[in-house]
Amino acid sequence: MKTVLITGANRSIGLEITKQLSKKGLFVYLGTRDLAKGKAVVAELNQNGFENIEAIEIDVTKPESVLAAQKIVENEKGKLDILINNAGISGEFPQSALDTSINDIQNVFNTNFFGVISVTQAFLELLKKSESPRISNITSGLGSLTLHSDPSWKYYNFKATSYITSKAALNAYTITLAYELKDLPFKVNAIDPGYTATDFNHHSGPGTVESAATFIIKHTVTDENAPTGKFFSNDIEDSSEMSPW
Repeated sequence: MKTVLITGANRSIGLEITKQLSKKGLFVYLGTRDLAKGKAVVAELNQNGFENIEAIEIDVTKPESVLAAQKIVENEKGKLDILINNAGISGEFPQSALDTSINDIQNVFNTNFFGVISVTQAFLELLKKSESPRISNITSGLGSLTLHSDPSWKYYNFKATSYITSKAALNAYTITLAYELKDLPFKVNAIDPGYTATDFNHHSGPGTVESAATFIIKHTVTDENAPTGKFFSNDIEDSSEMSPW
């Protein structure tokens, strides 16, 4: 049974990924900042027939919390097969490049960028013990510099300084990470679930959490021939499903 850790998994897309992977027979650590809330979510999932799920406390912005979670996985499983860096925040709006405070930008980066690095580095040795380790960094199409430079792109006018720059940085980290792990059996990709209706955006997106989770899993639970170092997006309509960086 493969083991997966999903950060920010107690609601929305992370929760739906948990459900779908549970049904596929994987053991899922449901990452949550509030362990009591996470355990309540798992209890409800168990009542609805979902098995092999354990709530684990992990706040990606706190190194001590990340290391404590790593120790739990190490002691219980001895390895990790899949890491899905899903935790993310949007930040306060509006986010003007002219006057958004450094503190606001740093706050978003702490979760969306530095938090991903912290978790990835902490769990890397456990991932190396897997025969087919996978790291999926959940990003956004809004992190594409190419698309944001194209006035014909449908989201061109949505310029949110804190969020966009944090996801662009995450994409760059994904490229670097995939390169450094290319000689090992890792598959490391940035995955954009698309504009999805969640609490994150006041349920304004046209996509569903079911579709978003299915897309993420499609590009995470892959075989040895799958690509690495790519940027997949559920909003890209051609068959490659790859977004420009």
